[in-house]
Amino acid sequence: MKLISRSLTKIKHKLRKTSKVILAGLLICLVVRLLPYFAPLRAADIAQNQLAMQFSDRNGLPLGTLLTRDQEHTSVIPLNQVSPQFIHAILAAEDGSFYDHGALDMKAVVRASKEAIHAKRIVSGASTITMQLARMLDPVPRSFSGKVSEIWLSWRLTAGMNKDEILSAYINRLPMGGNIYGVEAAARTYFSIPASELNLAQASLLAAIPNNPTYFNPYEHWERLKQRQKYVLNRMVQSGYISGAMAAPTSSTNAARTHIEKVVFQSRQQGIIAAPHFLFWLANQIPPTPLEKQGYIPPLLTGARGDQSIIRTTINRPLQQFVEAQVQQVISSLAANNVHDAAALVIDNRTGEVLAYVGSPDYFNEAKLGRNDGVQALRQPGSTLKPFVYELALEKHLIHPNTILADVPAHYAIPGAKLYSPTDYTERFLGPVRVRIALANSLNVPAVRVLEKVGVETFLERLHQLGFEHLNQTPEHYGLGLTLGSGEVTLWELARAYVTMARLGDAIPLVSTFSNSPIQNRSTEPSRSPKSKIRLEKFAIKGDPPYNFSQNSTTIWQLITNMLSDSHARATAFGVNSVLNLPFPSAVKTGTSSNFRDTWTVGFTTDYTVATWVGNFNGEPMRQVSGVTGAAPLWNRIMLHLHEHQEPAGFPPPEGLVQLPVCAISGLRPTSDCTSVVQEYFYPEDKIAYERENKFNLPPEYDEWLAKQQQSNFTSTNLRILSPHNGDLFLLYPGEEAKQKLEFKLAGNKSAPVEWWLNGEKLDTNSANSLFWYLRPGNWTLEARSGEMSDKVSFQVELAGLKPTRRGFSISNS
Repeated sequence: MKLISRSLTKIKHKLRKTSKVILAGLLICLVVRLLPYFAPLRAADIAQNQLAMQFSDRNGLPLGTLLTRDQEHTSVIPLNQVSPQFIHAILAAEDGSFYDHGALDMKAVVRASKEAIHAKRIVSGASTITMQLARMLDPVPRSFSGKVSEIWLSWRLTAGMNKDEILSAYINRLPMGGNIYGVEAAARTYFSIPASELNLAQASLLAAIPNNPTYFNPYEHWERLKQRQKYVLNRMVQSGYISGAMAAPTSSTNAARTHIEKVVFQSRQQGIIAAPHFLFWLANQIPPTPLEKQGYIPPLLTGARGDQSIIRTTINRPLQQFVEAQVQQVISSLAANNVHDAAALVIDNRTGEVLAYVGSPDYFNEAKLGRNDGVQALRQPGSTLKPFVYELALEKHLIHPNTILADVPAHYAIPGAKLYSPTDYTERFLGPVRVRIALANSLNVPAVRVLEKVGVETFLERLHQLGFEHLNQTPEHYGLGLTLGSGEVTLWELARAYVTMARLGDAIPLVSTFSNSPIQNRSTEPSRSPKSKIRLEKFAIKGDPPYNFSQNSTTIWQLITNMLSDSHARATAFGVNSVLNLPFPSAVKTGTSSNFRDTWTVGFTTDYTVATWVGNFNGEPMRQVSGVTGAAPLWNRIMLHLHEHQEPAGFPPPEGLVQLPVCAISGLRPTSDCTSVVQEYFYPEDKIAYERENKFNLPPEYDEWLAKQQQSNFTSTNLRILSPHNGDLFLLYPGEEAKQKLEFKLAGNKSAPVEWWLNGEKLDTNSANSLFWYLRPGNWTLEARSGEMSDKVSFQVELAGLKPTRRGFSISNS
């Protein structure tokens, strides 16, 4: 008996211990299960703020409907605006007992486990709609920890939302192929109807997509999708939503032919008729209303602000479609030169209204990066900023219209970097050039010299005033290359700056919508750099002026416009009959970035400004394509189209300046030796100096350039010995006395005989400007005489200690 009593006692003890463990386990489970109710997720916490927006052009022609502000097509609607056919289809396909279980469907878990054990692989899943929503809200890896996280989030959703709220959030987030999300976006994209009008055939097709949106993409895998539709219909029959007759292919009723009837899908343009880049860009500029910030979602398709109106833009749809077609044609013609992308912008100079906005050849071609927006992309602008440095230098009187600039080799020491030696892509130099020639032919060295006079910091401040907010680095970062395009700007910024030039310094913001659209009196202007003096904030009220230049600068803007519209001045670089020359007055500037990665052409008439870019979004260099062969043909076509029916007015001449004849080479009053006389503008105060000075002497910085000219047309009032330089030292190697020659070269003499004297001994009388002399050791004084003109230099020749492995001598202290 004692033994039995002890055994019973032990059993009771074990049972008591086991009961405690079970009770503790149940308590832990209860606590875990109740925890989500202390951190519930409510509908407002996960509310979507994407809204559908309708846009029209300036004349009311539709441009398209965007289902969201970004490039993912999403549209949010309440559950009662979704066709019951779709609700039934998605429930049958994804979670038939959704309204009968909690966050988890334990029956489905047990069933899926049994099937997996029996088949030794996963046959079917057990994810509920709530768990799928959790995965959409917080994508996690498909691992044990990820599944735990998914379940925890599902519990929180169940704790804070009822079934209808969960289902509504789910169907508005369903992946429906490509960048389309939600049933409303899918219905409008694929069928051009709202989700409330989906019939059984359409609803069952859409409900078939979310299972694997890529695999069942309707544009690429139609047959696969039709097979999945059969599964959805069968599930609807099993769930009692439809009868077997309605799903059967042999039924004679129209409704019964759901899985074999023809369903017409819309094109890939997804509700956009024209200007897709512009519409997406504009949608992102529209500020949310206070109600939207609080999560309120107005009904679909009632305008961006829920006021039953359409956003009326400044776009001219026929012009927009013309520009889109020209972009594609120009790119097609340049395909052999490895050119794939282009962008264009057309602005009305009078109002600042954006008339056409093309971001790429084909927005819908994802394989060719078509969604990239070339109007807003940051790229190096090449030479398109040069007019603004010349304008600033003229405004500050650092140069004058008749100033001669040196287009000769120049070298600049940059701390911590290689020697900077700007050149043109032709690698040729023109020597002395007038400001007009330097700007019109886009010469690099003169532009750098002018920037050196202005100062990089001063020029950068001016560019900020013109609206180049992306040039936000220090002046030291850009250096003298700023005028050649060492920074990055957008086509939008360039167009805006050239509109300011076209308006003679009267800057206005670019406008993209009209005041009677939902964006009341707004101009979609990006905010300016904080370093800029411009007080134009993002979405500034239309009429709030950006930086306005002084009235005194109007004449300088007119002068720059006159230079950029001078087809004869740019003939040296671009030819007489280039695509830059139009049959009516126009001012234009091209640009090419390093390694031919970007080409630009920006120009204007009195009516319009057109900015074009041609290049590659992936950064690949084009093959031998410059601004005049890349972007200029596109600019030319657009300009001719704009003025097809009415030519623009001419540009006004620079006010207050006088035109005087000058020698094209010297920029001075012509003399009898001048071979080319042209007209140039002068400040009135410079007229006295014009009458007094006509002696033309090139400074020493031209010597190296002059020495390389085969036959120089540059005459001077003085002779100048170009080679050797005064103080040069040459080494003569033993045994090379009869081989090493030194060229004596002269400038400033055209045809008169020249006498060469060396240490007082006459060498030769020669009508040419050069003479070769065999090197001899010693100190030498060379003199050249021609009539009353002469020049003299001294140099040395020494014997070298070692014979070089290669011939040559290059020691100089000049």
